[in-house]
Amino acid sequence: MSTSDRPCPVWRVALGPPAWPSGFEMLVHFLTDAPARIPTVRAMLAPRYRMVPHLLGADDADLDPNGVIIVDADLRQADRVEQIRQALRQPGCGCDRLFVVHHHLHRLVVQAYALGATAVASGPGEILSSLAQIQFAKEAPRSGVLLASTQTMESVTAFASIFSAAMGGTPVDLSDAERATSHIISSVEQNGLAAWLDDVRRHHEGTFQHCLLATGVAIGFALDLGFASRDVKQLGMAATLHDIGKARIPLSILDKPGRLDRDEIAIMKRHSTIGFEVLKDIPGISPESLAGVRHHHEYMDGSGYPDGLTAGDLSDLVRMLTISDIFAALIESRAYKPVMPRQVAYDILSGMEGKLERPLVDAFRFTATKA
Repeated sequence: MSTSDRPCPVWRVALGPPAWPSGFEMLVHFLTDAPARIPTVRAMLAPRYRMVPHLLGADDADLDPNGVIIVDADLRQADRVEQIRQALRQPGCGCDRLFVVHHHLHRLVVQAYALGATAVASGPGEILSSLAQIQFAKEAPRSGVLLASTQTMESVTAFASIFSAAMGGTPVDLSDAERATSHIISSVEQNGLAAWLDDVRRHHEGTFQHCLLATGVAIGFALDLGFASRDVKQLGMAATLHDIGKARIPLSILDKPGRLDRDEIAIMKRHSTIGFEVLKDIPGISPESLAGVRHHHEYMDGSGYPDGLTAGDLSDLVRMLTISDIFAALIESRAYKPVMPRQVAYDILSGMEGKLERPLVDAFRFTATKA
């Protein structure tokens, strides 16, 4: 199995420190559809946080943009989702949004991010840990700590919409993919690839982290080669969409921290053809994007999948995407392994003789190893 096929944890924002000294009392708005939860949550948050409860459907939540919103409601119900959307749509509601998704249910995590979640938590420990990280972030501008960029967060929201559609069987809106790609291009152009990689790994885990990293790497590669803006966007779109098929891979496989068994590997390998089927009939989808989605695990020597293509069948875009995808998988931040240094990751790529195009791998050295 290739490195980029290793199991991915469920999509969620990485949790920060369990506690952090603070000089102010943070306001927490608690939006819920279950009144019985209010006393329990109030007791959990006291005395550290000042909580204001809001019952969905019962009042017009007046949300302070300087506070934090915790949303704890049944995201499986369309009426609840619409009530949440309306509550968060009010002017000035740009504050941090922590969604409670019990047991980190795969579909509901995606729904949370589609609604604008900036973090997802399950039990009390994760909720308190997330609040501590948010509180730390609110104080960070005074101490020079780097926070997630707006471009990163907006890219995550767009990815959530894409994956939510793929998971639910509704048509993917290509404008979401274009929006995510444009934000990543802007960030890499303005701040450099290294800053993008650090920002993503600091704030995100799992499939979203991998997609964000792979797209940033592919865009950085294209920019370093002097590609025209149209070609940078074309490669970026293919990278943005390349793993969309994982939206329909069982969470037990995506979230498995250990080695996959034979049957699990076979299921995981279906993601490239699933992604192709999800996208192939969408009006406006480019042949280049479809080729990237279906063939990013093909190798020059014919040992890849799903079609066993060889060098003559692989476009330059696919060859570049494969290199970027593998490199991104190697340098991911995961709970069960330390981040691999970029030079070490490049050395592994360089050692894949016969599988990747040697001149492209040589050209990728600058992208892979520059500060």
